[in-house]
Amino acid sequence: MISARFHLCCAAICAVLLIGVSPRFSWGDSSWEITPQSRKALDRGLQWLQRNQGPEGNWTTNNLGLVSMGLLAFLADGHAPGHGRYGAAGQNALDYVLRNGKNRSGLLNIAGKHHDMYNHGLATFVLGQAYGMTGDPRVGPALDRALKLIDQCQCQDGGWDYEARSIDAGHDLSLAVMQAKALRSAVDSGFEVRPTVIERAIRDVREHYQPKGCPREASEEEQQKHPGRFAYGKWGGQETLAMSAAGVVCLQEFAQYDDWRIPKNVEIIEQAVREMSEKGNHNEPPFAGSYSAYTLYYVAQALYQVGGDPWKRCYPLIRERLVSSQIRENNPERDGGWRESDPGGRPGMLYQTSVACFVLAMPNRYLPILQEGKIDSLRRQFEKK
Repeated sequence: MISARFHLCCAAICAVLLIGVSPRFSWGDSSWEITPQSRKALDRGLQWLQRNQGPEGNWTTNNLGLVSMGLLAFLADGHAPGHGRYGAAGQNALDYVLRNGKNRSGLLNIAGKHHDMYNHGLATFVLGQAYGMTGDPRVGPALDRALKLIDQCQCQDGGWDYEARSIDAGHDLSLAVMQAKALRSAVDSGFEVRPTVIERAIRDVREHYQPKGCPREASEEEQQKHPGRFAYGKWGGQETLAMSAAGVVCLQEFAQYDDWRIPKNVEIIEQAVREMSEKGNHNEPPFAGSYSAYTLYYVAQALYQVGGDPWKRCYPLIRERLVSSQIRENNPERDGGWRESDPGGRPGMLYQTSVACFVLAMPNRYLPILQEGKIDSLRRQFEKK
């Protein structure tokens, strides 16, 4: 099973460093990543989240995944729950998630069974980041229960279903990436994950890769000679930009840094970012469409994790599109946010705005999952057999 090692001393040190620091600091050279315009856009986005949050801590939605995204936006800019300018808003969002989680099962979803593992994985990821930053003693037990559920619900093929159950085969890559980030987040925060869970998940993710010009059954040596990309399902089809990025994120989270599938999908991602910058309406968020926030969320993380030239080439293009597409209106319910993604209405605006703030705050490297040294430390635990 999954057990927890509560590194309270380290967590307390992190909390001291992260609370009330002004001016903000970051690890590494972020001078080229952050501009005065992007800093202002991030501040306005956080103000939108704070201003439009409901009294219960949510944003007119009971979707714990979306509420967790609002919390993630504050955490990504170094605002620990209960401290500083956005401390109350972050605390209220965290309290809402903890209050509505199912203590007996550990499930972090109250929005219907079909959303079980999607919302659960996203909320677990954010709880892991919150615990790593603050050491909040209420978060540790909830996180431990959530991780046990991910373990118990892994399907026989290594994937996950939308419902919180273990069946023969998982549904699609979008569920695998949610659990991948949750598991990695927990490891960063001092929890241990059974190696067999990771090994089966890695195998499942690789089975979502679709080569072009040769059969899937071909040897890896043969597949490497041809183009290919990750797809939504193992059956092929729905080979979207979001899935290309999700596959890269999964492999990186599981420390498969040298996997040959990564550069093939990064090439696809870079091309899409260039096209996004050169074409389209600059008043629309990056990758505008029904799943723009979802796509942006994984594209930015895939590029950040790979780092190097892909990150340096692409991040400024994404950042500038975010700055130019932020809403500027006299209406306080919209000013400072970003246009709705799927779902629509206020929940959709919450999702798009939270992702935009998260991406603009990534160069700060406040989140445990973004800090230098964390990624390489996983190689020992998730070492390839």
